[in-house]
This record gives sequence, structure tokens and C-alpha cells, in this order.
Amino acid sequence: MVDTSTAPLRRPLRRVGTVLSWLAVGPVAAWAAIRIAGLDRGPLVQALAFTPYVAGWSVLALALAVALRRWWSAAVAALAAVALLGVVAPRALAAPQPAATGPTVRLLTANLLAGAGDARTLVDLVRTHHVDVLTVQEFTPDAQAALDRLGLDRLLPHRQLNPQDGTPGSGLYARWPISGAGIRNNRGGWGFSQAYGTLAVPGAPPVRVESAHPSAPYAVDQVDAWRADLTAQPPATPDGELRILAGDFNSTLDHSPLRALLRTGYVDAADATGEGLTGTWGPYDGDLIPPVTIDHVLVDRRIAVRALSVHTLPNSDHRPVLTTLTLPTPRELALPAPRLGA
Repeated sequence: MVDTSTAPLRRPLRRVGTVLSWLAVGPVAAWAAIRIAGLDRGPLVQALAFTPYVAGWSVLALALAVALRRWWSAAVAALAAVALLGVVAPRALAAPQPAATGPTVRLLTANLLAGAGDARTLVDLVRTHHVDVLTVQEFTPDAQAALDRLGLDRLLPHRQLNPQDGTPGSGLYARWPISGAGIRNNRGGWGFSQAYGTLAVPGAPPVRVESAHPSAPYAVDQVDAWRADLTAQPPATPDGELRILAGDFNSTLDHSPLRALLRTGYVDAADATGEGLTGTWGPYDGDLIPPVTIDHVLVDRRIAVRALSVHTLPNSDHRPVLTTLTLPTPRELALPAPRLGA
């Protein structure tokens, strides 16, 4: 004999379980579709910066749907989790590097938050890690003076600088001579500038380095400027000169304009070394924002990335990124470029 006394209770409970599972799975599925389709428009631009966190949540949403035995929502959750983890998880895995055997270059990039970043800490990083090239953003006249008082002018005597009050300033410092130097101005709302120049590194071909700082998509009406600035970044030249873009890109690898820039022939150094999920911006000036990775070093794919580390800079909302690179020799550069990912 079947007991039907609890049937009226089970039906509402099943409805509740179904609703709960779709409330957990629906947003994850929508996020995966937007990310895979590259639909970063309007307010979605800021949201997509947090895709790694949603990838983690997708596993929990899948577990909830399975626990509730809601198989349709579980199937959708599984597809979303595979999609999101597929684009996020490789950032934690080191990639093979080209067999470059030229000189080693240690490059550091730092956003100084309108010159407020602690100058002593920055110079100590340059001295301790034997930095050869430094790119700075939001670089002010006061910051330049403070850095020189602490000896940066002796550590890195060659420079192309554009110090400005507020946030537009930019700078490039190097151990070796710089030629073909200049300043490029972005068109976005903040008017960020980008110092650049070609370094004469002994034993290597010339390498062009630029302190990158596209506009920030801090509001919906700034998204077009953000996209235009990223699109205007100098592309890689895989059959020509070596290029490095290092700085605050105001973008993560989940933003389609940055991925398009990479496809011209750059490699993201953090992604290449398995450090692509290390946050560089967010809570460092006290804001309750989960860390996201918007500071990058993009290198020509013929350059080998040996190591990357992220450091602390008091009084800045960004964390400096230090990379160790091996440049190809002139002979190696004459060989066909290796095809190591997009």
C-alpha cells in the first residue's frame, strides 16, 4: 500500500528546489554565454573583470543542482562551468617558452596613483631586484623628484618622462640608452599618456618598450573611450622589431579588446608563468573590491618569460608587477617566429 499522505508536501518542496537550482545556475550560464561571445558592452565591462570568481561559483552552482537532483539545471551548470573554467584555469598553468638565449631583462611596472605611491618602496624594488627597465603610470613631477632624491637617476639613468599633475603622467626608465623616444596620448576621458622608446640592450636586437595606460571603464559613458584606447595600442610585430607593452591596462584577460591585442603577437607574462590569477588592483587603497588582474606585461611571443611576481606599493591602489625576460639574440630573431598560442 502506497502512503500518499506526504504527496501534497513534496510537490511544493520540489518547486522550491527547482527555483533554487535555477537561481544559482541561471546567472552563471548567462555569464558564461556573455564571456564566450565577447559581449563586453556597457555595464558588462566592469562585471566581466570578476569572471574568475564566477568560474569558482559555477562549481558550487553545479554541486547545488546535483544535490537537489535537478538534472536539467545540473546539465546547464556543467556546460557553464566547463566554459568558464576553460578560459580561467589555464592562467594558473605555466606555458612553454621560446628557446631565447639572449640577455636577461628585468622589467618592473607600477601605477603610482597620481604620484602617491611610496617612492622609497619603488626604488628599493628596483635596487633589490636589479631592475633594468621601469615603466610608471600616473606619474607626477613630485614623484619624479622623490624618486631621483632616492637614487633612481643613478640606478636607471636613461629615461623618457612625461610627469603631469594628477593621473595623466607616464614614464620609462632604463639601464641602457633609449632612442626613438616619445609620448603617445590616449583619447579617453582621463587623457592618460604613454611614454615609449627603443632600448639598446647589449647582445640583443632593439626592443621597443611602452608604458601602457588605456582609459578606465569607470562609468558606462567611458566604455567607448576605453575600447578605443585599447584598440589603438601598438600591435605586436612578430616579423619585425621586438615590442613590450607594460602597465595598467584597465582590462583583464576576460575583456575582448585585450585578447584582440594579444592575438597580434603578444603573450601576457602572468598568463605565461601561471600567475594569471594574481590580483593587481582592488583593495590595496582600502576599497572593498575583490582583487582583479588589470596590470600586465605583454611581450613579443619571441621573448621568453622566465618569472613574474607581484609586489606591494604603499599608498597606491595597484601592485607593481616584476617580470624576468630573456630576449632572443639577433640571430634567433632572424629565424621564423615560434607559434606559441594566441
